[in-house]
Amino acid sequence: MLSHLQIRILWLLGIVVICGLGILFLDPIPQDPNYHRFADDRPYFGIPNFLNVISNLPLILVGIIGLGWTLRVRKVAPDPLLLLPYGIFFAGVFLTGMGSCYYHALPENKTLVWDRYPMTLAFMALFSAIWMEHVSRKGGIILLPGFLLLGFFSVWYWEYTERSGLGDLRLYGGVQFVPLLLIPFILAWFRSGYSKRHYFFYALGFYGLAKVLEHFDRELFQATGVVSGHSLKHLAAALAAFVILLMLCHRQFQEKPGRIL
Repeated sequence: MLSHLQIRILWLLGIVVICGLGILFLDPIPQDPNYHRFADDRPYFGIPNFLNVISNLPLILVGIIGLGWTLRVRKVAPDPLLLLPYGIFFAGVFLTGMGSCYYHALPENKTLVWDRYPMTLAFMALFSAIWMEHVSRKGGIILLPGFLLLGFFSVWYWEYTERSGLGDLRLYGGVQFVPLLLIPFILAWFRSGYSKRHYFFYALGFYGLAKVLEHFDRELFQATGVVSGHSLKHLAAALAAFVILLMLCHRQFQEKPGRIL
């Protein structure tokens, strides 16, 4: 007879299969050319789209601080291996900020890939860390390279199909959507030996806010006349990453991880 743990893992796999089939049945989704036309394109100091560029600085800063922190505490952490995906996550946050600066200075598909590659690095690394903490330590570290490769491939596939004239964002969208869908189930169904895990919900909330701000880019710029939704999106995304850093810093290093498989 299957254990409760195994049944819950099967439920997670079922959700992945259902989402995967749903993505396959969708028509290919090309990149909308209007995506590159942001509401606030004002140049300052010779930098085009100035606020969309510099609003990435908090992402860069959080990435640097987070990566430095994981490297500094790895010798005193009860499970140094767990810091590997977190270190990759903060490296992804840093590279996302850098790539987004580059993209917003010259917004087009060719530069957008350097924004999206590191984004998948951050997504997949964080999902692996959550899996390690809650479901299976061994499974999470084994799956980490596969998750990272899948994220990389999703961006490469989109860029390849765009160059072929048949752009397809389905896989890239799935790489973002499916982990975000699974994380609340993992947090609800599985226990962790580490404290402060409610911070994950705060991070999800800030990331959700970032997506809302992105959607209302033009409306917010028209309403304020000062800042656009996309610039605010970068700040909300940086707050999401900062919450993860706070969670790690506030944990008690003397606590031992709970059941790990």
